[in-house]
Amino acid sequence: MSNKNTAISIKRLSKSYQEVKALDDISFEVNRGELFGLIGPDGAGKTTLMRILTTLLIPDEGMASVEGNDVVKDYEQIRREVGYMPGDFSLYQDLTVIENLQFFATIFGTTIEKNYHLIADIYSRLEPFKKRRAGNLSGGMKQKLALSCALIHKPKVLILDEPTTGVDAVSRKEFWEMLKKLKDYGITILISTPYLDEASLCDRVALIQKGKILQIDTPAGITGHFDKEVIAIKTERTLQLIEDLRAFAHTHSAFPFGDSVHLILKDDTATDDVVRFLKERGHHEIELNQIVPTIEDCFMDLML
Repeated sequence: MSNKNTAISIKRLSKSYQEVKALDDISFEVNRGELFGLIGPDGAGKTTLMRILTTLLIPDEGMASVEGNDVVKDYEQIRREVGYMPGDFSLYQDLTVIENLQFFATIFGTTIEKNYHLIADIYSRLEPFKKRRAGNLSGGMKQKLALSCALIHKPKVLILDEPTTGVDAVSRKEFWEMLKKLKDYGITILISTPYLDEASLCDRVALIQKGKILQIDTPAGITGHFDKEVIAIKTERTLQLIEDLRAFAHTHSAFPFGDSVHLILKDDTATDDVVRFLKERGHHEIELNQIVPTIEDCFMDLML
């Protein structure tokens, strides 16, 4: 089902919940040793796919394999070879940090010492709190403990479902630094996130929305193939600016990005015409700059 360079293979996979199609005929592959990002908003289908790949859900249609093992037929083997970190903290809240780690090592028939090299960098930040109950840890520390437990059996594939959601910016940065180091051990990493700025940290990404894959490429490939000019505009009234730009006859799209609005025109209308239109609508101190498109610009355009 997969060649020697493929760690994860997904072919025409579909999954529905009653009348809602969580996954709609998706196909892609993740290469061995790759850090592959599944990027999309809440409800896009990311968690459903993760649960299928970790054998917690059975697909309605299609096939998927992890390290050549079918997610339905070979579920026992997959569970031995995959490390999984679900979106919600799922460790034992009443056990201490070290007790959780020992428990998961025992479950997989190994010891903390045997694979300590994999978690040494992560656990060194946890060690001062090793006797603290997991339920009393901060969000960032819970994240590091969950990752340590997912790695303790030295998995071939690491599947992380929105691991940085709800943690502070410093913990997010530290987490991605840890993932880059894990790649040195040849571990394949599939990570999902709703944060589009994290896409640039992956080797390749799949943009997903409403159960469909919109595009798959390297981050540079996605932005590099974007053939529309993006204009960042600021005025003193951002909400009114969005409404006015969307009413402009030459607007293709206008979306808020921080304290500015990213405008894409549907023709070669001059920026002077945009400024003139905004002034007629009562805007002053208009700041307008052409910018390099981001992954988020590309994603928003694909959704139109």
